[in-house]
Amino acid sequence: MPPSPNFLHNLLLFGRLLRGLGMDINPGRMIDLVQALDYISIGHKDDFYYAARGLLVHDRQDIPLFDQAFDLFWRKPIDEWSVLDLGTLMQRRQKHPRIVPPPLKSAPSPAGNGESEPGTDDGPPIIQVTQTYSTREVLRQKDFAELSGEELEEIKRMMRELSLELGRRRTRRTRPGPGSRLDLRRSLRKSHKTGGEILLWARRERKHKPRPLVIIADISGSMERYTRLLLHFLYGLAHALHQPVESFVFSTRLTRITRQLQYKNVDQALHEVSHAVQDWAGGTRTGAALKCFNFDWARRVLGRGAVVLIISDGWDRGDVDLLGREMARLQRSCYRLIWLNPLLGSPRYEPLTRGMQAALPFIDDFLPVHNLASLEDLAEHLLKLA
Repeated sequence: MPPSPNFLHNLLLFGRLLRGLGMDINPGRMIDLVQALDYISIGHKDDFYYAARGLLVHDRQDIPLFDQAFDLFWRKPIDEWSVLDLGTLMQRRQKHPRIVPPPLKSAPSPAGNGESEPGTDDGPPIIQVTQTYSTREVLRQKDFAELSGEELEEIKRMMRELSLELGRRRTRRTRPGPGSRLDLRRSLRKSHKTGGEILLWARRERKHKPRPLVIIADISGSMERYTRLLLHFLYGLAHALHQPVESFVFSTRLTRITRQLQYKNVDQALHEVSHAVQDWAGGTRTGAALKCFNFDWARRVLGRGAVVLIISDGWDRGDVDLLGREMARLQRSCYRLIWLNPLLGSPRYEPLTRGMQAALPFIDDFLPVHNLASLEDLAEHLLKLA
């Protein structure tokens, strides 16, 4: 029996409550919960509780807060709502000090001895910081998910200034140079000047070219906070490197966006990408997407020692065994398989999801991609891939 409209309305209010408490709740996770209602019995509160917690809570530290909010929101109608209960939850959530940037003009402090004013003990402690280094340095270390609108524009400009270059590979072709191979044709041609006597042997050396780069990016609902900035990063890679970059995105299906990223204007390029992708912010089936890539695109784009970048948080709703098989196939086909995870930047992160556990044995490099500093580290890592 499908849920009633009133229940769906209450479910939406519950999601707003969790988001107001500071939890990471996005529309994609709420859609997953609504779809999961077809497989559980709403009349059993325990089934509904574990389904909601499994789909909405992605941080172990948020479980106690979720339990309190769940008990408060889904209590029986005979109980009355209490604004004090919500205020208590807010105070428990705001246990970290709030950092306030310094004012533009110096103003006298109301409490010169550093003590707080009377009546200001209700909220979290406020720490005023003195600007001792550049704002750009602060943005380099700030997580993409925490950026404001102005900071996003500044980060985009800083991304365009990144110096990106791939490590070079040795090809089978040769060119004149101090190598170990003799160049008989050039040696004989030079001998005409000395009456046919070869006085100096000409030599050849191997040519070196940048390695091909293939990017497979996750644009599912769980990656919604990072998707747009990562697409800017893909656009910058495609235009900074002196070679074509094959770019793919996936959620429930795989879409090639190499042609769309070739536009000279970044806004037009992202506009074309949004029209080409049909499963934006949907579920995640990484195994099926990699299978499509391995069978339809790998032989076209993975030649000449290509480096593959997979950008995903590892949350997967597809077949885990299929993901493991396709990851093994992809690793055998490329020179280096690098997985970029935006959650890896958190010191509390552990790769405990089934999708991440299935992919880890076949990953050559497991790196974070949560701020600009991590992108700079990635650029240095790619340069070292000799």
